[in-house]
Amino acid sequence: MLRWLSELTDDDCAAVGPKIARLGELRRLGVEVPDGFAVTTRAFRAFLVDNSLEAIIDRELAAVKNVDDLAATEAVSNRLRDLIERAPLEAAFEAALREAYDELCLRYGDVTLPVAVRSSAAGEDAAAASFAGQYESYLGVIGAEAVAAAVRRAWSSLFVARGLSYRLRRKQHYRDTPMGVGVLRLVQARCAGVAFSVDPVSKKRDRFVIEGSWGWGEAVVKGVVEPDHVEVDRVDGRVIAYRVGEKRVASVFDRIRGGLAEQELPARFHRAQCLTDEMIRSLWTTVAQIEQRFGKPVDVEWVIEPAWRPGSPVVVVQARPVSTMDGESGSAPQWDALRYAAKYGLGIEPQSTAVPTSSSA
Repeated sequence: MLRWLSELTDDDCAAVGPKIARLGELRRLGVEVPDGFAVTTRAFRAFLVDNSLEAIIDRELAAVKNVDDLAATEAVSNRLRDLIERAPLEAAFEAALREAYDELCLRYGDVTLPVAVRSSAAGEDAAAASFAGQYESYLGVIGAEAVAAAVRRAWSSLFVARGLSYRLRRKQHYRDTPMGVGVLRLVQARCAGVAFSVDPVSKKRDRFVIEGSWGWGEAVVKGVVEPDHVEVDRVDGRVIAYRVGEKRVASVFDRIRGGLAEQELPARFHRAQCLTDEMIRSLWTTVAQIEQRFGKPVDVEWVIEPAWRPGSPVVVVQARPVSTMDGESGSAPQWDALRYAAKYGLGIEPQSTAVPTSSSA
């Protein structure tokens, strides 16, 4: 029911979802990724069976006669999510989940280790699908009880309204995309962002594009900061252009409250570069390594820790092939941070230590 990240490879996409399996594969390549474990798709299926939820879900979905009726779809989504989030975990599984979280805490000498609980549905990043970002993840979860609640919320996000509508329109069954979940150490962030091994607007392959800001990427996603924008030569890693964004706030971790909060930055941070030349070089090297593994352009979500020094690795928290490049068909993607967040869920709702209630991220 649980698998440690160190055990995972690309062959485990069906078992834990591609988002988490891919991190395991990158770890094997020597890429720095957060430590943690995965809750398997088998555990999700067992949870539905143990609580006799499948018949109820099927009945609710069958009642949706018009997939364009957004109000009806939203109502079904709310009922299903509430049902899943209130259902109990099987005792042995809950004990195993608590033990795994305690082990992760022990590894880092922190009895209240903050973690990221990330959804990872099977088929989420498939080239023929657009599920990416439709499901939910949570940053800053502290304590075994809160982890268990966040896992149920991640499971329930399989039925978030936009994902539900997407599947209903295509007559795709939820059983074909069971939900895996990653429980990963929350990497502290000096700065964070996304990097592409191709220009996402022009599709030019002669450069990498990096977007970043102070703290975690949530302030970027909410549109309250303009991130720094860097273009790097693909061949030699030379910085072609660096446009400094207006960065007045940062998303930081609030350990007392147990979640992320927006914090106003001192004036000297507003127009200061958040990335040094050495950081850019490290990002370029890492993204090139990941692209070589996938054999096609990639986009990578990254975090640089406060204690970072030249020669240190950057931490990769997510990576995927850029499927829009396949065949070079269609119009060029209209890249901006908010659009990226809407597609890939880069923005993550702060998660407190209390048992969470249903909401969207």
